[in-house]
Amino acid sequence: MVYLQLFLTFFQIGLFGFGGGYGMLSLIQTETVVQHGWLSTAEFTNIVAISQMTPGPVGINAATYCGYAAAEKAGFGGMMAVLGSATATFALVLPSLILMILISKMFMHYTNHPIVQSVLMALRPVVVGLLAAATLLLMNADNFSSMSGNPWHFWISTALFAATFVGTKYVKINPIQMIGFAAFAGLILL
Repeated sequence: MVYLQLFLTFFQIGLFGFGGGYGMLSLIQTETVVQHGWLSTAEFTNIVAISQMTPGPVGINAATYCGYAAAEKAGFGGMMAVLGSATATFALVLPSLILMILISKMFMHYTNHPIVQSVLMALRPVVVGLLAAATLLLMNADNFSSMSGNPWHFWISTALFAATFVGTKYVKINPIQMIGFAAFAGLILL
């Protein structure tokens, strides 16, 4: 039963997750933490961190881990939990695969049509909104602590966030290098 739920859940996320992996994070969190209770908020935050640091798209990495955790929470272990990972990952990728095959055939034929151009322009704000939602969902007490709970952790986390933003946006430091710098600083300071 959990495998069918995983498939349907991640198929829907893959179908409606515009904006790539980061755009999917808010959908994945809503489904895995709130709807199904497969993960806690802290576990999901750890998944996001690990998914960013491991090779591959962040959405697929998160789906793989969520599938494993959901199968394990349902009482399956070992290879059956790995099957949960494979199910979630396949379900997340399947809509994109199907849509890309269909769209690529159509797009080559109608690429300069005004309606196609209008649809692409209309999708841009949706993608920005999904990315903003993912950012806001990750800006919580699990990641930043709080002023009353642990002021040192709060200010260090805020400073690392600001430095990473400035480094990637204005100084144009490679995001992979910034992840490494922030991880190293976090290990030393926290």
